[in-house]
Amino acid sequence: MERRGDKAEKVVELAHRRGFFWPSTELYGGVGGFLDFGPLGAAMKRKLEEKWRRWFVLRHQDFIVEVETPVVMLGKVFEASGHVKHFTDFVVSCASCGRKYRADHLIEETTGLTGLEGLSAEELSGLIEERGVNCPECGGRLEEVRPFNLLFRTYIGPYTENVAYARPEAAQGMFVNFSRVFRVMREKLPLGIAQVGRVLRNEISPRQGPIRLREFTIMEIELFFDPEDPSCHLLGEVADVELRLLTEEDLEAGRREPRRVKVGDAVERGLIKAEWNAYFMALSKGFLESLGVSPENQMFIAKLPAERAHYAAQVYDQVVKLDRWGWVEVSGHAYRTDYDLKGHMEASGQDLRVFRRLEAPVTYRRTVVKPMVEVVKDSFGDEAPKVLRELSRLDAERVKEELEARGFVEAGGFKLTKEHLQVREEEVKDTGRRFIPHVAEPSFGAERLIYVAMEYAYTEREGRVVLKLPLDLAPLEAVVLPLVSRDGLPELARRVYRLLADSG
Repeated sequence: MERRGDKAEKVVELAHRRGFFWPSTELYGGVGGFLDFGPLGAAMKRKLEEKWRRWFVLRHQDFIVEVETPVVMLGKVFEASGHVKHFTDFVVSCASCGRKYRADHLIEETTGLTGLEGLSAEELSGLIEERGVNCPECGGRLEEVRPFNLLFRTYIGPYTENVAYARPEAAQGMFVNFSRVFRVMREKLPLGIAQVGRVLRNEISPRQGPIRLREFTIMEIELFFDPEDPSCHLLGEVADVELRLLTEEDLEAGRREPRRVKVGDAVERGLIKAEWNAYFMALSKGFLESLGVSPENQMFIAKLPAERAHYAAQVYDQVVKLDRWGWVEVSGHAYRTDYDLKGHMEASGQDLRVFRRLEAPVTYRRTVVKPMVEVVKDSFGDEAPKVLRELSRLDAERVKEELEARGFVEAGGFKLTKEHLQVREEEVKDTGRRFIPHVAEPSFGAERLIYVAMEYAYTEREGRVVLKLPLDLAPLEAVVLPLVSRDGLPELARRVYRLLADSG
């Protein structure tokens, strides 16, 4: 006899009852978007993280290494990365009861429309008015849609000027440490930096239980490579792996049935721009299969330009089919180009380029700008060091062009004229070139994968729940139970238990 309720309800009930997970701070009524893991869930989550490491890090130890960085980071980091400006969703409030909702999700749930993620606040407000969408809680009128930044903001120490944010992704910790790790790894590309850790996103109205959380564990790799030599030396190992893809072209044409294409063909035809993204997408397909998700129940869907994160030139979301929520993202595969390193380079004034030696030296002429230091000091006094620092960040060709066109150049708000600068041409012999590496990123949410594995493992047999988890995820691998509590069996069972425990 089968239990009533959809599979999501059954899995969540099982998770609460048997100690996998439950809502956080239940004692005080709980709060959406936070999850506590019980004894079985914590063990299963550790095993999932180790499994991910085996698939994505340990098999590539010659060029992928793992780091650990803080959850709270200086505000300057997220200003440079673009998150302070761009990491937003659109919120709409009820004029009557004050409830707040994520605008695109509310419209989708109440009207059945899809594909609203890239719309502006004005377009979403227009749809709410046109479709007569009201507050689902009280039926009240909804106010104008407005942007809402998803970063959790705080301060470091007692000083309010020390603004900091809880990281929404682990990636920025890898980017700011790139130069150090690059040197540790003997200055070789490709270089992968991996991290498993907690992240926080102040979601507007998380309402999908373990699927959408405000705090969760992310498992990410930033793979740095030379944009002039972007080939993935491992692509041949996965070239014949078949992926189900919905490309940007498919979505723009209104197609919803994925095409089947081999990884090698997808790269050759430009459907996947970066070979490293293609390689990790192939691994991700196999990884989800090892969690119990068949090829037919997973695919990769491209993000259209208006939907993509601000740092990405191309994004594919790996999605799997769930019983209640339909197609749900489980990993993201972004081609981040040089966006992040360039942003941190400009904001910090540090050179994050790498050097690659040429086979033969190249001679060329270049423009050099030299500040007339004494003249700068006379003109700007105590501000002179700041002026010189800002000037050092400017491109020499740009300085030359602006001096010739306007007679002055601006550096950090300071105006410098020809009397402050000496511009000349010089011949340079280059033995190598400096460049900013490009980045391919695979990113996974651990909690979401735990739920996916449990839903696909959930079965019922003669009225009993059976959870057919993959062996390497099972929180309990063996149980030793004496059938009777006499004749020395409890003591024998204890010795067997100790032998098993001591052997790992």
